[in-house]
Amino acid sequence: MSVSEMFIALQGVLTADQDIREEIRKVVQALEQTAREILTLLQGVHQGTGFQDIPKKCQKAREHFGTVKTQLESLKTKFPADQYYRFHEHWRFVLQRLVFLAAFVVYLESETLVTREAVAEILGIEADRERGFHLDIEDYLSGVLTLASELSRLAVNSVTAGDYARPLRISTFINELDSGFRLLNLKNDSLRKRYDGLKYDVKKIEEVVYDLSIRGLNKDATAGAGGEK
Repeated sequence: MSVSEMFIALQGVLTADQDIREEIRKVVQALEQTAREILTLLQGVHQGTGFQDIPKKCQKAREHFGTVKTQLESLKTKFPADQYYRFHEHWRFVLQRLVFLAAFVVYLESETLVTREAVAEILGIEADRERGFHLDIEDYLSGVLTLASELSRLAVNSVTAGDYARPLRISTFINELDSGFRLLNLKNDSLRKRYDGLKYDVKKIEEVVYDLSIRGLNKDATAGAGGEK
């Protein structure tokens, strides 16, 4: 084989790779659009009467996740099944965003932390990497950390809306989350930096709870804690 023939063959490989990446990008763009629609829907809980509409917003969000499942099914077909991590960078960010959105929906519904397996089910992908297109553990953890930031904002807006019990429950949840992350030995630099931000979320929520305490509103919140969430 001549040098020219060698490079022509290499160009064929490069072109095939570029074609795969372009197909992946098209699906990822659609996923990003759906994620924005879900986020816009859920952001409504921070506004005015949003707390009363939580069940309805969560139901609509779950309907959007049906679209996400279809789009992820399409994404699976765009690259060789054994090359997940070769192309992972293309969908890593949007997958982390979708984990956050799924975790936020589950929290709003039940005030619990969604498991990685449950998120994978919501997205229509695998939790086990051996079974194909899956939810990477670090992507799951990144999405959960984004949830913590969103809940610190929700705690502040709950007070504005006159819901003084919710920040206390959020505080308990975030402290449990923080304790859980302390059990992990995080090697991923990006994930570790994002975890560093969790302490600010904890502090922000503690300030909200403290403010309720000095204003005497935590007594009302404790008395009403057995009411509707």
